[in-house]
Amino acid sequence: MAGHEIRSFGRALSPRDARIEVFDLLEGLLHPRDLEGVDLVLLGGSGDYSAAKGGPWLDAALDSLREVHASGVPAFASCWGFQAMAAAMGGRVVHDIGRAEVGTHEIVLTRAGRDDPVFASLPASFKAQMGHEDLVETLPPHATLLASSSRVVNQAYRFDDAPVYCTQFHPELDAHGILTRLSAYPKYVAEVAGTTFEDLIARIEATPDAHGLLRRFVDAVVKR
Repeated sequence: MAGHEIRSFGRALSPRDARIEVFDLLEGLLHPRDLEGVDLVLLGGSGDYSAAKGGPWLDAALDSLREVHASGVPAFASCWGFQAMAAAMGGRVVHDIGRAEVGTHEIVLTRAGRDDPVFASLPASFKAQMGHEDLVETLPPHATLLASSSRVVNQAYRFDDAPVYCTQFHPELDAHGILTRLSAYPKYVAEVAGTTFEDLIARIEATPDAHGLLRRFVDAVVKR
């Protein structure tokens, strides 16, 4: 799904012509020189790696995310990126299949979210695409909660000391995107969502408000 993730971010940023270069966090540390000339860092999702369960790659990956935070380069993180950035900066990430969310779910803005320069243009409640069983239990220091769902309190946050925004949901995925993603992991749907693949697919909805979030982030935060 790596290629699909990159294409999804590109479509979400459209009509801006985004040239996305990949840095693989499994391959080594990110250094300040890697961020030279970069306008925006995108931290995507991963179905095969967990910020809660960890692995031999995790410490270096979290060090790289701390470098992103310290760099001053605007960054937007979704799903795994949301969880890993929280873990890197002192938050707590847990695995909890009882609060897993797969498919289209409703998100509600907090008061801070309604006043936020990126999230304020969203409706007070909106639909977004999801696919997770790990979640952020405790936000890191210097983070402001922007949105919640009925099952998971920490759905979106921003850092007050860096131009970094993070969402548990996938703003880069529209309805077609989540269908493509879930079709690649049918066993995941059955095990995590607790329903049949066909029933979940029938309940997928369009999510235009969430899908426009990356463009609003660029307009409000990224210097051009």
